[in-house]
Amino acid sequence: MKRQKGWVVTFRPDGRTIEVMHGTPLLEAARKAGVALTTRCGGKAGCLMCKVKVEDQFAAGLQPPGDTERHKLGSLLDEGVRLACQAAVWSNVTVHIPEDPLKAAVRRRLEAARRGDEDELW
Repeated sequence: MKRQKGWVVTFRPDGRTIEVMHGTPLLEAARKAGVALTTRCGGKAGCLMCKVKVEDQFAAGLQPPGDTERHKLGSLLDEGVRLACQAAVWSNVTVHIPEDPLKAAVRRRLEAARRGDEDELW
């Protein structure tokens, strides 16, 4: 549903939402919403660190992938993965932000410690 000012982007798992104008890159929308998305290339599809997963890849609300994104992601596009620096908002969309790998490793270690799995500790 089109809103007065633009389109709604929802970021999972946090559930943060932001309203943006048509054509806004997902990376910019994430930053405006206070959602951390790592990138080292300045949004030029060079580092591939800003990968997100679109909830419904066929009705995603994003512009179709361009040549650069197709080349960089290949078959990952079929799984709903997009580059936030390249994917622009065309309508309401929900995207999943993957957990940072370092945070995931720390979380797993802490969970193992709570369970008492001594072999799983550092």
